[in-house]
Amino acid sequence: MSDEDDLEDFEPDHDDFEKEEDEKETEEGEDYRKEGEEFPEEWLPTPLTEDMMKEGLSLLCKTGSGLAHAYVKLEVKERDLTDIYLLRSYIHLRYVDVSENHLTDLSPLNYLTHLLWLKADGNRLRSAQLNELPYLQIASFAYNQITDTEGISHPRLETLNLKGNRIHMVTGLDPQKLISLHTVELRGNQLESTVGINLPKLKNLYLAQNLLKKVEGLEDLSNLTTLHLRDNQIDTLSGFSREMKSLQYLNLRRSKTLAFRPDRTPRGATTFIPPRARTEDASFCPKAGNSSQPEAQDPLCAGPLGSVGCRVGCRVGCL
Repeated sequence: MSDEDDLEDFEPDHDDFEKEEDEKETEEGEDYRKEGEEFPEEWLPTPLTEDMMKEGLSLLCKTGSGLAHAYVKLEVKERDLTDIYLLRSYIHLRYVDVSENHLTDLSPLNYLTHLLWLKADGNRLRSAQLNELPYLQIASFAYNQITDTEGISHPRLETLNLKGNRIHMVTGLDPQKLISLHTVELRGNQLESTVGINLPKLKNLYLAQNLLKKVEGLEDLSNLTTLHLRDNQIDTLSGFSREMKSLQYLNLRRSKTLAFRPDRTPRGATTFIPPRARTEDASFCPKAGNSSQPEAQDPLCAGPLGSVGCRVGCRVGCL
């Protein structure tokens, strides 16, 4: 796997690409469900081996001390793995892809204190909980069986993907610890409330395909620019506030509020849509967007992708 190609988009495409995104979501979800049906509850124990490590390791970099070199990238996807205990010994790993296996436990990753980038999609995980990893910036746990958001406290985490899980309520996301988190993906869960997403630094929030009936607890997200609420049961637009002054893209497609027209809101109505977030057919995306792509910056060494210095060029949602 290259660092820029064959990585799943994290941020949903706007407007012209909405249909393509819908189809992609459906195909992804069906693929993971089919895999789960083939291995309903039990599967043969398959631990990670040294041979698998040799095949999956790449990207030679200087270690943190600068006195030695080590491979820092590992891809062991689609190996039917049930155990990654061996990773405890590979403390220099920074980019790890263990997606599409049968993992129920990621605790060996607690030993990878230099980890920057993690993809663990399509496993049997019931929790995304890990010890605090000081350098982790991008983490994806899509299409697992995760039921809560507890135990996520990585100070440099910027992008968190929990798409396609079984989360009913957001709890444990501490803004005092998640000081860098700007993008959260919670599409395709079972959320009944938006309470608990009290992250003032948040810029992009994806809550499509849940069970939401209203927006609440987001009033103080003054940096929020993108809010996806597509395919919910929202029947009121209360819950917005003047503090949400940065909001530019609001997607309410296929919601009960579809016919809402902010220019026809009666005088004295309590509903407030921030002025920059215009709606058109219950969705608005500004034509002039920010085309810059956030990257996982390696604080331990610097340099172009593929050089001895490591710098992963990741699009938002490259996981």
